[in-house]
Amino acid sequence: MDKLGKMIRITDLRSVWPHEANDFTKWLAQEENLALLSDAIDIDLELEERESSVGSFSVDIFAKEVGTNRRVIIENQLEDTNHDHLGKLITYASGKGAEVIVWVVKRARDEHRQAIEWLNQHTDSNIGFFLLEIELWQIGDSMKAPRFNIVEKPNDWSKTMKTIEGLSDTDLLKLEFWTGFNDAMSNNDEFKHHFRARKASPQHWYDLSIGSSAYHIGLTINTQKQSIGTEIYINDDKDIFEHFKQYKDEIAAMLNSEVEWREAKKACRIFISTDINPKKREAWPKAYNWFLEKAIVFKEVAAKYGK
Repeated sequence: MDKLGKMIRITDLRSVWPHEANDFTKWLAQEENLALLSDAIDIDLELEERESSVGSFSVDIFAKEVGTNRRVIIENQLEDTNHDHLGKLITYASGKGAEVIVWVVKRARDEHRQAIEWLNQHTDSNIGFFLLEIELWQIGDSMKAPRFNIVEKPNDWSKTMKTIEGLSDTDLLKLEFWTGFNDAMSNNDEFKHHFRARKASPQHWYDLSIGSSAYHIGLTINTQKQSIGTEIYINDDKDIFEHFKQYKDEIAAMLNSEVEWREAKKACRIFISTDINPKKREAWPKAYNWFLEKAIVFKEVAAKYGK
């Protein structure tokens, strides 16, 4: 039998990050390390600003969720949780209008774990609090490896139950449709390689990140026109839209579909659709397969012709 190494936990975090702001926060703000946190909380994060001003104070990291632009604050603490940082977390969340609040610590004390749990139970479905412990591990003389462990996270199931009580039949259908799409995505290894699932919501759209804050892929259902669509949604950049448009024939060929080039005052869309009725549950597997296929092609379009 091959000899196996022994995993050793490095308890002195400051042996790697001596200073919280100058070392750890700077490390976490780097794209590849923020991606580790993204994987842990299952939210695609994009850095907006490090040491971002909130009045006379500053939050360690201000970020946004790719595709939705939800505001995210991240507060770091290379020690046990305390009341001071909990208070700062609330202050910063309020000052930044954050919808996702992340507290990264060395060790979560019981009373603060309970506080975060209480906040998740008593805030609406748009607000979520995460409490994570950061660990360092090493095998023999290997490089030290970080690991994020979630201590508390939003209880999406209970919040969804509160939310659906007042929903119309159409909105309940949308929620069920996208929940089924998440299941289809999780069973498709190729698609999982390209995209990360997001929480299903009672909306007519579902956004997929392709690594840009300027544009993303949108999946849409239209219960009135009884059709579904896929698009590259460009937030507010006419130059990017016109750049894509130079290759409209090539893009149509890649998508094997008629493409609509929709230009509004701010947002622009590169849109395709097909006549699959999302109101008919028996058509959902066909709809999911179409979404999975076209989203991957749209990602290839963005990689080839994006600006």
